[in-house]
Amino acid sequence: MKPETREKLKTVSTATLCTALYKRGLRNQFIQDVRPLNPDLGNMVGEAFTLRYIPAREDLNPISVFQDRAHPQRKAVEECPPGAVMVIDSRKDARAASAGGILVSRLMKRGVAGVVTDGGFRDSPEIAQLDIPAYHNRPSAPTNLTHHQALDINVPIGCGDVPVWPGDVVVGDSEGVVVIPAHLADEIASEAVEMTVFEDFVQEEVLKGRSILGLYPPTDEQSNIDFAAWRKAKGR
Repeated sequence: MKPETREKLKTVSTATLCTALYKRGLRNQFIQDVRPLNPDLGNMVGEAFTLRYIPAREDLNPISVFQDRAHPQRKAVEECPPGAVMVIDSRKDARAASAGGILVSRLMKRGVAGVVTDGGFRDSPEIAQLDIPAYHNRPSAPTNLTHHQALDINVPIGCGDVPVWPGDVVVGDSEGVVVIPAHLADEIASEAVEMTVFEDFVQEEVLKGRSILGLYPPTDEQSNIDFAAWRKAKGR
């Protein structure tokens, strides 16, 4: 991802990105039923690095598997690139944790941009205090081994009903997480910035008491004139 694309995506909402994606026929890019543990951290932006869980099979999932340095969960935490977002396919199953405070802390110290699961995190109060965006469905205290078996790293996955390919651009804000196909990231980011500027203008006008008719979308010539003047005055 280009540095300028990353910076643009830090300034726009997932709502605006969803609209830009919808214009291109992409209607299923918002990860369902995940929310931020700390909504005050600002936008999470990074390329997807994925981890896939399957249902645990008890004879293959004893606690001793964590002694193996090649265990996929542990390996993924140590290999997720700085600036990336780890996206975990937990099959929308929050009966056991996808990860806990120690692993998320390790991701933070390695410079990872964020972590998302459609399951749950354990140690969620502690994760909420960390300086790394983390998104999950709900808190879940049981160890992941109880219901999840880590299997694949950096393969296409599903997370919250959204297809995620490694390298897709993942953006999170206080509302949730959207996944942008990698080849669209530059143009989506630029369009979303422009949409945001216009919507800020509209919001100001509406709060003054102006009707949305002819303003949003702009079908009256006066709206375009007013927007141009507003933008010049604001230096945007």
